[in-house]
Amino acid sequence: MILYFKQQFIYYIGDRMSIISYNQKELELLARLMRAEAESEGALGMLMVGNVGVNRVLANCLDFKEITSIEQMVYQHPGGFESTLYSYFYEPARKSDINLAKRVLKGEKFHPASQALWFYNAASNDCMAQWWGQWNTGRYKSHCFYAPVESENCYV
Repeated sequence: MILYFKQQFIYYIGDRMSIISYNQKELELLARLMRAEAESEGALGMLMVGNVGVNRVLANCLDFKEITSIEQMVYQHPGGFESTLYSYFYEPARKSDINLAKRVLKGEKFHPASQALWFYNAASNDCMAQWWGQWNTGRYKSHCFYAPVESENCYV
Protein backbone atom coordinates (compact mmCIF):
# COMPACT_ATOMS: atom_id res chain seq x y z
CA MET A 1 0.00 0.00 0.00
CA ILE A 2 1.26 3.51 -0.82
CA LEU A 3 -0.31 6.64 0.67
CA TYR A 4 0.32 10.17 -0.58
CA PHE A 5 0.87 12.65 2.23
CA LYS A 6 2.02 16.29 2.04
CA GLN A 7 3.76 15.96 -1.34
CA GLN A 8 5.60 12.82 -0.27
CA PHE A 9 4.67 9.20 -0.48
CA ILE A 10 4.38 7.12 2.65
CA TYR A 11 5.31 3.53 1.87
CA TYR A 12 3.96 0.58 3.79
CA ILE A 13 6.30 -2.34 3.23
CA GLY A 14 4.76 -5.27 5.07
CA ASP A 15 4.11 -3.86 8.51
CA ARG A 16 6.63 -1.06 8.31
CA MET A 17 6.15 2.55 7.24
CA SER A 18 8.78 4.49 5.33
CA ILE A 19 9.14 7.83 3.55
CA ILE A 20 11.18 6.14 0.79
CA SER A 21 10.93 2.68 -0.65
CA TYR A 22 13.65 0.20 0.34
CA ASN A 23 14.44 -3.48 0.63
CA GLN A 24 16.48 -5.35 3.25
CA LYS A 25 19.73 -4.93 1.30
CA GLU A 26 19.21 -1.15 1.13
CA LEU A 27 18.30 -0.96 4.82
CA GLU A 28 21.61 -2.62 5.66
CA LEU A 29 23.43 -0.40 3.16
CA LEU A 30 22.06 2.76 4.80
CA ALA A 31 22.94 1.39 8.25
CA ARG A 32 26.52 0.69 7.13
CA LEU A 33 26.81 4.18 5.64
CA MET A 34 25.56 5.84 8.83
CA ARG A 35 28.04 3.85 10.92
CA ALA A 36 31.01 4.39 8.62
CA GLU A 37 30.42 8.13 8.27
CA ALA A 38 29.57 9.02 11.87
CA GLU A 39 30.05 6.23 14.41
CA SER A 40 32.46 8.45 16.37
CA GLU A 41 29.64 11.02 16.70
CA GLY A 42 27.33 8.57 18.48
CA ALA A 43 23.76 7.63 17.67
CA LEU A 44 22.59 11.20 17.04
CA GLY A 45 25.43 11.85 14.61
CA MET A 46 24.62 8.64 12.78
CA LEU A 47 20.94 9.62 12.60
CA MET A 48 21.91 12.97 11.07
CA VAL A 49 23.98 11.24 8.40
CA GLY A 50 20.94 9.07 7.74
CA ASN A 51 18.84 12.22 7.31
CA VAL A 52 21.24 13.47 4.65
CA GLY A 53 21.07 10.15 2.83
CA VAL A 54 17.27 9.98 2.87
CA ASN A 55 17.07 13.66 1.87
CA ARG A 56 19.22 12.93 -1.18
CA VAL A 57 16.76 10.26 -2.30
CA LEU A 58 13.81 12.62 -1.73
CA ALA A 59 15.41 15.70 -3.32
CA ASN A 60 14.60 16.51 -6.92
CA CYS A 61 17.31 19.09 -7.56
CA LEU A 62 20.97 19.70 -8.22
CA ASP A 63 23.11 16.53 -8.24
CA PHE A 64 20.27 14.42 -6.86
CA LYS A 65 17.66 14.58 -9.67
CA GLU A 66 18.48 11.05 -10.80
CA ILE A 67 18.87 9.56 -7.31
CA THR A 68 15.79 7.45 -6.59
CA SER A 69 17.07 4.69 -4.31
CA ILE A 70 19.28 4.17 -1.30
CA GLU A 71 21.76 2.19 -3.40
CA GLN A 72 22.06 5.00 -5.98
CA MET A 73 22.51 7.53 -3.18
CA VAL A 74 25.22 5.57 -1.37
CA TYR A 75 27.28 4.86 -4.48
CA GLN A 76 26.67 8.15 -6.31
CA HIS A 77 29.76 9.19 -8.24
CA PRO A 78 30.89 11.89 -8.29
CA GLY A 79 29.55 13.43 -5.14
CA GLY A 80 29.00 10.30 -3.06
CA PHE A 81 30.31 9.31 0.33
CA GLU A 82 34.01 8.92 1.04
CA SER A 83 33.45 6.07 3.49
CA THR A 84 32.54 3.74 0.61
CA LEU A 85 36.24 3.77 -0.31
CA TYR A 86 37.29 2.08 2.93
CA SER A 87 36.93 -1.47 4.21
CA TYR A 88 35.07 -0.47 7.40
CA PHE A 89 32.05 0.48 5.27
CA TYR A 90 31.85 -3.09 3.94
CA GLU A 91 31.59 -4.78 7.34
CA PRO A 92 28.12 -6.18 8.09
CA ALA A 93 25.55 -3.86 9.64
CA ARG A 94 24.93 -4.39 13.33
CA LYS A 95 21.43 -4.62 14.79
CA SER A 96 21.92 -1.24 16.52
CA ASP A 97 22.92 0.37 13.19
CA ILE A 98 19.88 -1.15 11.46
CA ASN A 99 17.58 0.17 14.19
CA LEU A 100 18.95 3.70 13.68
CA ALA A 101 18.50 3.41 9.90
CA LYS A 102 14.86 2.36 10.40
CA ARG A 103 14.25 5.53 12.39
CA VAL A 104 15.32 7.86 9.58
CA LEU A 105 13.47 5.75 7.02
CA LYS A 106 10.30 6.28 9.08
CA GLY A 107 10.83 10.02 8.73
CA GLU A 108 12.50 11.07 11.99
CA LYS A 109 14.42 14.31 11.39
CA PHE A 110 17.25 15.77 13.45
CA HIS A 111 18.43 19.39 13.30
CA PRO A 112 20.71 20.58 11.77
CA ALA A 113 20.40 17.75 9.22
CA SER A 114 16.62 17.78 8.80
CA GLN A 115 16.79 19.33 5.30
CA ALA A 116 20.53 18.95 4.67
CA LEU A 117 21.91 17.35 1.51
CA TRP A 118 25.58 17.67 2.43
CA PHE A 119 27.90 17.41 5.38
CA TYR A 120 31.60 17.20 6.00
CA ASN A 121 33.84 16.51 8.95
CA ALA A 122 35.48 19.80 9.93
CA ALA A 123 37.38 18.19 12.83
CA SER A 124 38.34 21.08 15.12
CA ASN A 125 38.00 23.77 12.41
CA ASP A 126 35.04 26.12 12.15
CA CYS A 127 32.29 25.27 9.68
CA MET A 128 32.35 27.32 6.50
CA ALA A 129 29.33 29.63 6.20
CA GLN A 130 28.74 28.28 2.70
CA TRP A 131 29.86 25.06 1.05
CA TRP A 132 29.37 24.62 -2.69
CA GLY A 133 27.03 27.62 -2.61
CA GLN A 134 24.75 26.18 0.08
CA TRP A 135 24.31 27.62 3.57
CA ASN A 136 25.41 25.98 6.79
CA THR A 137 22.46 24.84 8.89
CA GLY A 138 24.54 23.97 11.92
CA ARG A 139 27.07 21.65 13.39
CA TYR A 140 26.94 18.48 15.44
CA LYS A 141 30.25 17.55 17.04
CA SER A 142 32.70 17.44 14.10
CA HIS A 143 30.17 17.45 11.26
CA CYS A 144 28.97 20.60 9.48
CA PHE A 145 25.61 20.34 7.67
CA TYR A 146 24.38 22.22 4.60
CA ALA A 147 20.88 22.50 3.15
CA PRO A 148 19.93 23.65 -0.33
CA VAL A 149 18.75 27.21 -0.74
CA GLU A 150 14.98 27.47 -1.04
CA SER A 151 15.16 28.66 -4.65
CA GLU A 152 16.49 25.22 -5.66
CA ASN A 153 13.00 23.76 -4.97
CA CYS A 154 14.48 20.46 -3.85
CA TYR A 155 11.52 19.23 -1.86
CA VAL A 156 8.48 20.23 -3.96
